[in-house]
Amino acid sequence: MLLLSRENIKQVFTMKDAIEADKVAFQLFSEGKTDVPLRTQIVSEKQNGTFLFMPSYAPDLDAAALKIINIFPDNIDKGLASAPAQVLLVDGKTGYVSALLDGVTVTQLRTGAASGVAFDVLGRKDAKKGALIGTGGQAATQLEAMICARDLETVHVFDQNSERTKAFVKQMKEELKDYGTQILPAETSDEAINDADLIITVTPATSPVFDGSKVKAGATVSCVGSYQPHMQEMDPVILERASKLYFDSEEAVLSEAGDILIPLEDGTITKDDFTGDIGEVLMGKIGGRENDEEIIVFKTVGIGAQDLVTAQKIYERALEEKIGTEWS
Repeated sequence: MLLLSRENIKQVFTMKDAIEADKVAFQLFSEGKTDVPLRTQIVSEKQNGTFLFMPSYAPDLDAAALKIINIFPDNIDKGLASAPAQVLLVDGKTGYVSALLDGVTVTQLRTGAASGVAFDVLGRKDAKKGALIGTGGQAATQLEAMICARDLETVHVFDQNSERTKAFVKQMKEELKDYGTQILPAETSDEAINDADLIITVTPATSPVFDGSKVKAGATVSCVGSYQPHMQEMDPVILERASKLYFDSEEAVLSEAGDILIPLEDGTITKDDFTGDIGEVLMGKIGGRENDEEIIVFKTVGIGAQDLVTAQKIYERALEEKIGTEWS
């Protein structure tokens, strides 16, 4: 069994690689070529946390995976990752565990890459301005995916904690300097989304974190947080204005995402407003953006196929480059 740390993974796998891996995962999922049961979720009210167990299997890849990820939003205030995790990669031919990967890194890469896929496939080609709302454990790769998918001039970042926003921006300016995008703090969410072509929300909020009426025509919005029925970071107004609404998995979204469940329940939208899963766009089964004025919304909650394909691609690259620690 190969042990792959965060440092090992970063040595062999880039955000561009992660976006391509997610495209494979979404297409395999939409083609029905993965077995991805809905994740098991156990809520810890005592610690304001959630334990998640996500299995997946892809016969075409001869691989299976199990990710254990625990969502603890309060970890941010302790200087800890908000989603500690591990991924077990299993050889589909023998049933042996082939690798144990740092699940935080795999999750950050594949979750960020989901927004990257959405922007690459659905975003305006001439997008120049981005907005990021949220600076927690998933925010850095969301930001990188955004500027990897489109050559943006500026990205404005907003978080309710202004000191955390400034620290995050300072760190990202250094880590992502090679992209050449200007990363700036915003004092309000209105300031962040003003004239933004690409918008990402990645928060555990229970009420909307932006004003949907102020999103410009032609914007693409990726909502990544809201992983429980009571959570809602997306302003329902944006759903009324959107021309199209895509998911990573409609079934998964409808099992847990308040961003969609709440407006469905109150009648803001109906299932007739759903366009489909992004994998179906990649397959050519349904269309994507048709003009530069459409507002397009992408809601992602994450599916096991992303972890599986990403982990498998990392493992293959690590074997090629002889990276990692063998544990026998």
